[in-house]
Amino acid sequence: MNHLIHIELDRLEGSLLRILGLVERRGFHIDEMELFDLGEDKRGLTLRVRPRDPSRSPDILGLQIDRLYGIRRLHEAPQRLKGGKGAAGAKQKLSA
Repeated sequence: MNHLIHIELDRLEGSLLRILGLVERRGFHIDEMELFDLGEDKRGLTLRVRPRDPSRSPDILGLQIDRLYGIRRLHEAPQRLKGGKGAAGAKQKLSA
């Protein structure tokens, strides 16, 4: 079963790597990832993850993500920038 996780993160060195590394180390496959601009100092990240086995809890993963430096998990749909050069130009969609 896939789970969607919406994350708002500060533009800090290594913040994206910390999230991806944590998700992988905690036993989840990343099936889809969308990275988008939320302004000068923030980015949004939506991950579609799938546990490697039934013992993995997406709720616990969310709590672990919340503890990372410079990262806030969103509890609702992410707010993206509309218009401007940052919104469309910075949006990237990756699939694994």
